[in-house]
Amino acid sequence: MKPITIKDIARQLNISVSTVSRALQNHPDISERTKQIVQECARQLNYKPNLMASNLRTCKNTTIGVVIPELNHHFFSSVLDGIEQAANEAGYHIVICQTREDVHKEIEAIHTLISTRVAGILVGVSKQTTELHHLQEVIDNGIPLILYDRPCPSLKCDQVVSDDYMGAYNAVEYLLQTGCKRVVCLTSSKQLEVSRRRFQGWRDALLHYGVPASEDWVVECDTRMRAIVDTPLILQSELRPDAFFCVNDDCAAGVLHAAKILGVNIPDELAICGFSDAPICRATMPMLTTVQQHGAEIGKRAMTKLLNRLDGDDKHPKTEMVPTDLIVRETTK
Repeated sequence: MKPITIKDIARQLNISVSTVSRALQNHPDISERTKQIVQECARQLNYKPNLMASNLRTCKNTTIGVVIPELNHHFFSSVLDGIEQAANEAGYHIVICQTREDVHKEIEAIHTLISTRVAGILVGVSKQTTELHHLQEVIDNGIPLILYDRPCPSLKCDQVVSDDYMGAYNAVEYLLQTGCKRVVCLTSSKQLEVSRRRFQGWRDALLHYGVPASEDWVVECDTRMRAIVDTPLILQSELRPDAFFCVNDDCAAGVLHAAKILGVNIPDELAICGFSDAPICRATMPMLTTVQQHGAEIGKRAMTKLLNRLDGDDKHPKTEMVPTDLIVRETTK
């Protein structure tokens, strides 16, 4: 079906196209009665404005591209909520591209956003992303680029991320202060800067308290199902751990599930800490201790940085770290 245009509204009301256009834009030269008639007709015909055409007319681009790894992931949906709030308040619209952690979809999304000439692009890179040529292409095309959550230190653009290092350090420090002595680190691939920083926080907290940071206590495991499989093997090892620090909450929930099946007492025999503060943390029994990342705040700050760039801020790119908070619940002492 052909989309409704302002010409269709003008034809329906037998008035000029320019009158319809100005009425829809709430122009002061158009009477309130005419505005009401035009806007009611637009609703009845299900008229949708053409944002790209409007941008060309006004010489102002108000469309922002957002590349997101997973829409159904609580943290990323929180980031998106913060981005959308800040964008709406500033009169901008967002176009969302989901990559499902696939670098090929990420590259395709970036090229599509460049070709549609969006005003700026906000990107949470995929787990698979190692080469940054497509992101450099955004910068080379003069389009403001902001990275959120997953930093890429070699890329010269603004970045807004959680303070992953201190979040991990504080969590592991708490585990040690409450009596834990053997803290296993369940982590994602170390090609991700996020994983490296959380691993470094785990390691440095152990070393600060005189506990050897053994590589045997580091396991690549970042999903619930993988944690359910790996946890019994880890608990049956010679150096049985008394705590798990997990790279995310899904992983922590998997550890908890497996430990309960094995009859392990939580938290007396085994403490568990996640990362993000997803809704699952409050749905488990016992409820999960975790590190809160403040996703909505990250989204707002990332969008604010982009708006500053669009307003002509020519300062050198900076990385802004959003502080985390340790949320102590029932899986730790």
